[in-house]
Amino acid sequence: MGGLQAAWSIMSMVTLTPFFAFLFSIVFMASIGKSFGVRRLYVNLLVKIFEFGRQNIESVRKQQFANITQSDPEDEDAPSGDNPSPDAADTGDGTGSAKTNGTLPNGGSHRYMNGRDTASHIANGGNTVISRAESLILSPEMIDDTRSKSAEPQEEGAGGTRDQGEEGDEETKSDGSEGGGGEHEAAGFKLSNCLDYVKSGMEAIIEDQVTSRFLAEELKNWNLLTRTNRQYEFISWRLTVIWMIGFLIRYFILMPMRVLICFIGVIWLTLCTAVVGCVPEGSIKRALVKNVLIQCFGFLSSALSSVVNYHNIQNRPLNGICVANHTSPIDVLMLMCDNCYSLIGQRHGGFLGVLQRALARASPHIWFERAEAKDRILVAKRLKEHVTDPKNPPILIFPEGTCINNTSVMQFKKGSFEVGGVIYPVAIKYDPRFGDAFWNSSRYSMMQYLFLMMTSWAIVCDVWYLPPMERQEGESAIDFANRVKRVIADQGGLVDLVWDGQLKRSKPKKEWKEKQQEKFSKLLKGE
Repeated sequence: MGGLQAAWSIMSMVTLTPFFAFLFSIVFMASIGKSFGVRRLYVNLLVKIFEFGRQNIESVRKQQFANITQSDPEDEDAPSGDNPSPDAADTGDGTGSAKTNGTLPNGGSHRYMNGRDTASHIANGGNTVISRAESLILSPEMIDDTRSKSAEPQEEGAGGTRDQGEEGDEETKSDGSEGGGGEHEAAGFKLSNCLDYVKSGMEAIIEDQVTSRFLAEELKNWNLLTRTNRQYEFISWRLTVIWMIGFLIRYFILMPMRVLICFIGVIWLTLCTAVVGCVPEGSIKRALVKNVLIQCFGFLSSALSSVVNYHNIQNRPLNGICVANHTSPIDVLMLMCDNCYSLIGQRHGGFLGVLQRALARASPHIWFERAEAKDRILVAKRLKEHVTDPKNPPILIFPEGTCINNTSVMQFKKGSFEVGGVIYPVAIKYDPRFGDAFWNSSRYSMMQYLFLMMTSWAIVCDVWYLPPMERQEGESAIDFANRVKRVIADQGGLVDLVWDGQLKRSKPKKEWKEKQQEKFSKLLKGE
C-alpha cells in the first residue's frame, strides 16, 4: 500500500509540476503582452497538414477521373451497326456520344452561371447559384428615401444605368414590342407582366442574400473536421490516419487543457475586476483596469489557441466610439487582448452574464434589454455621456446587432452614428480553415458554441485598425453608417449588404411589401 502511495506521489510530481509551470508561464507572458510563439508554430504546422490533405484528395480525385475516362470508351464502342445504344446521343460534333446523367465525370455537379464569370461570384461560403434582375429584388434602399445617393458614388452611375435599363425592359415586356413610330401598345394587364416577379420569387426561394449569411461558411479545402465533412476522412488510408490522430489530439489533449484554462481564466478575471473595482476613481484605477483586462483576456485567449494579427496599430482607438463587424462573442476577446474598451450590448444570462457582471465592477459598461423602449432611451443618453468624457476608454459597438457568418457586413444601425464625435472603424476577419468562429445563436447555445470552439484546431483572425472617421457636414446618420460599413467591408474582404441582420429573427417590414406592390401597380398602369 505504501508503495502505491509513493508511486502516486511521484506521478503527481512528474505530471502536475510541468502543468502548473505551463499555466504560470501563460499568465506571466500574457501579463507582459508577449508570447513564446508556440501557437504560431502550431498554426503553421496545421497549414502544412491541410495542404497535404488537399494534395491527397486531389490525387485520389484524379485517379477516380482516370478510371472513369478509361471505362467510357468500352461503353461507347459496344454499340455498332444500325443498333446504336439508347444511352448514346449525337452531340453534333461527330463523336456520337454524350453523358446523359447531367453530371461531370469527376462527380462534381455543374452549376449554370448564366454566362457570368465564376470569379465575380459573391463568396458567402459558396458560389452564387443564380443571377437576378436586381430591380425586382425588394431592397431597403428602395424604401428609405432618406438615404443619400452621394453616400454611394461608385454605385450611382452603374446602378442608375442598370435600373434605367431594367425599367425599360419591364416597360417593353408590359407594353409589347415597339412599333416603327416608337409608340407602345395600350397599357393593361397581361399575364406576362407578372412572370418577372414569379421568376424573382423562385430565385429568392432557391437562394437569397440573407439566410445564407447565417449559415456556416463553406471551405475550399477540407480542414480535417467532420463538422465541415465532405466524406473525405475515408478517401485514403493516409488521410484516415491523420484524421484519427487529429481527433484524439483535439478531444483528449487540447479540449481538457482549454477547458481548464478557460475555467481558471474566468475565476482570475472575476477576482481581478473585483479587486480593481475597490480602487478609488482616478488615473491610477484607469491604468490598472487597462493592464488587468488586457492581461486577463490574453490569458483567456489561450483557451482557444487564438492567434491574432493586428494591423495599423497607429490607428488603435484611444477614446470615442469603436465600431466593428460582428461574427461572434469572441470578437470582444480578440480586441480586448490588444486594448481596453468599454462595452455596450444586450444583457445576457449564463456564462456571458458572469463575464458582464465581472467587467461592470471595474469599468463603465452599458448593458440593456433590446425589447425595452425605456432601455433604448437610457442607452442613447448614457452613450452620449460616455463619449463626451475624454477620460473614458473607447466604447466598442457592433452596429449590426447580430452575428454574421464572417463573409459579409450587413446593415449598421444608425444609433451609434447619431451621437457625434470620432468613429474608429475596425475590421475583423477570421480564417475559417482552423475553426468556424461564427455563432449561430438560433442553433447553438453558448455552451455548445464554446464546445465547438474548444474542439476546433485554433482561432486565427486578422484585425485592421482603420483611420478615424467623422460625420461630414450635411451627411445623415444613415449615410455615415453606410460609409463606415463600406470601409470595413473593403478592408476585410467582406460583402457589403444593405439588409438588416435582424431579418433572421423577424419578418420583413410591411412598408417594403407595400412599396413593391405600388411599383407593380405603376407597371400595370404604364406609368
